[in-house]
Amino acid sequence: MKQNNRNSLLAALVMAGMLPSLALAQEEGQAKAMSLRECMEYAVSNSTKMRIEAADRNDEQWLRRQAIMKVFTPEITAQTYAYNQYGRNLDPETNTYNDVTTFYNGYSANAGFTLFDGFQSVNNMRMAKTAARMGVSKEQQTRDEICLATMEAYYNVIYYTKLEEVLAEQVQTAQTALERAKRQEELGQKSHADVVQMESEMAQKEYKRTTAHNQKEQATLTLKDVMFWPVRDELNIVHDVTEPLLIPLVASELSEQAKHQLPSAEIATLNRRKAMLDLKSARGAYSPTLAFYAGWSTTYYTYPGKEGYKAVSFNEQFRNNGGEYIQLSLNVPIFDQFRRRTSVQNKKNALRRAEAEYDQKMRDIENEVVRAVSDRDGAQAEFRQADRLAEVQKEAFELSTKQYENGLLSAIEFQTASQTYLNAMAERMNSLLKLRIKDAVVRYYNGEAYLYQN
Repeated sequence: MKQNNRNSLLAALVMAGMLPSLALAQEEGQAKAMSLRECMEYAVSNSTKMRIEAADRNDEQWLRRQAIMKVFTPEITAQTYAYNQYGRNLDPETNTYNDVTTFYNGYSANAGFTLFDGFQSVNNMRMAKTAARMGVSKEQQTRDEICLATMEAYYNVIYYTKLEEVLAEQVQTAQTALERAKRQEELGQKSHADVVQMESEMAQKEYKRTTAHNQKEQATLTLKDVMFWPVRDELNIVHDVTEPLLIPLVASELSEQAKHQLPSAEIATLNRRKAMLDLKSARGAYSPTLAFYAGWSTTYYTYPGKEGYKAVSFNEQFRNNGGEYIQLSLNVPIFDQFRRRTSVQNKKNALRRAEAEYDQKMRDIENEVVRAVSDRDGAQAEFRQADRLAEVQKEAFELSTKQYENGLLSAIEFQTASQTYLNAMAERMNSLLKLRIKDAVVRYYNGEAYLYQN
């Protein structure tokens, strides 16, 4: 009863949009098989890499806020102090020396604002903004990498699952053929060698099915690991895979589009911009710095233990001893042991590296896009051939089964036909899944994130 109430509450939260539907599916023991998109959503929402990226992005946002505040707001400080001074000291009342213990208590508030620093603060603010944008792109890149890894692991599970199903079907067929061969041996229609050959075929099929099952289990563990799914919990996925509808694209046009849309291209562009701003900020250190300061302070003092002394009240001293100041400060750099020069040279080298990395990234993207389109078109041609071959081999295997049952085919010939059919079915599924992945990569270069592809 309690479990039913819990599931009802989860269902209500899902309908209200307050809880992902995956939580209810997980609570119900994964009765509902998860689609590829649901697997990718779960992987992204639970990935430790995304949590690290979120923490890094939060740091970058705070650094950007700090840079903005440094440009537009003054720095304000306040302090207070209290102490006893013993022995020979300066009398604050008469400005002469005495040897009476004196208690001091002071308060001050100060404000400072940099009027000009060679635009270093402005460039630092722009760098912080660029770093924040770069953090968003890195987060998107990490999300895309997680989705692609999930997709590959997801399709591997489907491949070995389908392969196990085909092998299980062949085991059943081999079992039926073996039983028939044993009856025919009893009737004298087949030799004992034929029966032994069929038993060998049966053992080979069972071994391959067991191997495929183990590979499916390993692929499932890999998918759970990529998704950050609990290892001990069951994971059910949708196994229906159809041929994708390919979008005709021109590789040259797609590569130019990818250079402006991919997170990796955006990161390279922003990294180059950040290096340029960093160089400008380093050069700004050569210029004078003009700053404005203002402050207020007051003190209170008394002579504890001094006979016959009547201290002035705290409130009166607080008012009378108060003072203000304003200050305009100009700092002109002359010689700093080549620290500024070294910094500028380092920033120049960093800019050269960023420009070289940008050019290399643009070239890599162009090559990757051209290769991805070519691979997708080639994978489509391979799938069409594999699909046609699988259909032909299926008919041939059905015909070979009937011929073997009627004694028109030897055991070795039937084993060869069975293996050929198995290879054709496995190759068809493999080529279909390869086509799905390669088409997803091309769509990604076309601006469709893996998470939102159909």
